[in-house]
Amino acid sequence: MQLFLIRHPLPRVAPGICYGRSDLALAGDVAAAAARIREQLPAGLAIYSSPLRRCRELAAALHPAPRHDDRLREMDFGDWEMQPWAAIQRAALDGWAADPLGYAPPGGESVGDLRRRVCEFVAGLGESGIAQAALVTHAGVIKVLAGLEGNLPARRWMSLAFDYECVVRIEVSPDMAHRTPGV
Repeated sequence: MQLFLIRHPLPRVAPGICYGRSDLALAGDVAAAAARIREQLPAGLAIYSSPLRRCRELAAALHPAPRHDDRLREMDFGDWEMQPWAAIQRAALDGWAADPLGYAPPGGESVGDLRRRVCEFVAGLGESGIAQAALVTHAGVIKVLAGLEGNLPARRWMSLAFDYECVVRIEVSPDMAHRTPGV
């Protein structure tokens, strides 16, 4: 299955703020972003989207009836949401760095939780027989999928970077969602 992974446009949020599941508005013109992205996609592509506004608005500009799925939302940073990264206790950040897949911010989810739900979504797509689809989503989701495609260890795929409005094409094998890469 071929997937086109699309990161949402720049959200309206101050630099240095931790945000994941927070439902943020877009900072720019969604129609212009959609026009740039549409040029990189095959015609008639099914589009699945995170339900968060920054993805939902782009998906609606790309397709008349995108499908929304909660498993495509960004990681939930819990109590860290909308806090300056600089204000988060160093010990908490060190705990996260020491156990990147297992540590969950207070009231949030771990990167391992994010990976599990994204893999569940992709496995369901594969079972439905879809050959091609676009996912309008977030950097965390794109990192998971790019890492799985490349069979990268977690520390490597977690450090990948994807620009706003990027389109990343990957090939998903039937067993990809069941891989367990190392840390």
